[in-house]
Amino acid sequence: MSERVRDQYEAYPYPSRDPAEEARRLVVGSPSNLMEVNHYLYAGRRDFSRPFRALVAGGGTGDAAIMLAQQLSDAGQAGGRESGGGAAGGGEVVYLDLSQSSRAIAEARAVARGLTNLRFVTGSLLEAESLDLGVFDYIDCCGVLHHLADPAAGLAALSGLLKHDGGMGLMVYGTLGRNGVYPLQEMLRSLAGDRSLADQVALARRLLKTLPSSNLFARNPVLRDHSGSDAELVDLLLHSQDRAYLVEEVAALVEGAGLRLVSFIEPIRYDPATYVKDPVILKELSSLAPLERAAFAEKLAGNIKTHIFYASKNQIEDTVAAPVGRDAIPCLRVLEGPQLAKAVQRDLTLKGEFDGLSLQFALPRLAPAILPWVDGQTSLGRIQETLQDLDPRHDWASFKVQFDQLYGVLNGLNHLFIRYPLP
Repeated sequence: MSERVRDQYEAYPYPSRDPAEEARRLVVGSPSNLMEVNHYLYAGRRDFSRPFRALVAGGGTGDAAIMLAQQLSDAGQAGGRESGGGAAGGGEVVYLDLSQSSRAIAEARAVARGLTNLRFVTGSLLEAESLDLGVFDYIDCCGVLHHLADPAAGLAALSGLLKHDGGMGLMVYGTLGRNGVYPLQEMLRSLAGDRSLADQVALARRLLKTLPSSNLFARNPVLRDHSGSDAELVDLLLHSQDRAYLVEEVAALVEGAGLRLVSFIEPIRYDPATYVKDPVILKELSSLAPLERAAFAEKLAGNIKTHIFYASKNQIEDTVAAPVGRDAIPCLRVLEGPQLAKAVQRDLTLKGEFDGLSLQFALPRLAPAILPWVDGQTSLGRIQETLQDLDPRHDWASFKVQFDQLYGVLNGLNHLFIRYPLP
């Protein structure tokens, strides 16, 4: 990154975080939730109580690093209990960032949580190899590549730090959802590009109040980050260097680094059938390759402002978990099965809100009966047997049809994943 970009994050660490809040909540999200990492990159079969090294490249104020370190610590303790021993220290997270101010906040958050599996390094991801960080099973790089002068070089540098079967969770800006951002950035540069960042923030606040309703930025309902702290405004509107990507450009970037694009998150947003119900149109779309369908869906929705995705260095094997047998264990990422069952039992409908677009998804008849048993521990076979004890009609074949329909919706919404028992 340029010196100007580094100075921005020294003055306005991003995102705005208060270490005191660690006592009340763990900030979680996508990518890099261990449940997702296991599902998309390790076919649901990774034991996180065993040695696992993760790099957070461009760690900012620490969201991804703290989440990963906490979840790896929890997984290590669980692994130690299951083996009859003490806590297993299998996971290590390396935080890398240019900004000392951002690092200080991330370190304070780690101290507040008592995390000891985090190592902090100040530097550029472009120089990561020279920092002798070693190799990694997993790399998180969110909101960073699109701020580099050469994003392809940045991703290639990170790819070189991955183990042969390692993977990455990434986020870059989406072109269509950021409609209006770049003309406004240009306007602000012409007004105050040579002034201090504090002066630029003040002028930006004033200009935002005067935007006519016809302005592209004012008409874009998905861009509201600037309404928070000054750090959010600076990152969105006063950044000296950023670019955005279409689906096809994301794919080219990933392929150029020798990686395989595994999945966008949430998958359902990249499926044209989410938005189009006309059978003639759907039939025409059925011949498109998966990437072409994702690109079509992006243009159709028009509101995807960030692309979150997983990429793998494993070019041979399919690394995505699937519910293919009785031993598959369904896991809800954040939601609780019993509460979700109650919420959907009346009309068998799940609602979703996607950057201003409200959608409804139909669930199968057995959803309220299945969901209370989805606890991350109970296998599909056990769930089916329990339901069959209550009603003999719920044999494996009929149950599996119902579960697959439920899985299609909940996995598409990034709520439900699959793992398998450890050896």
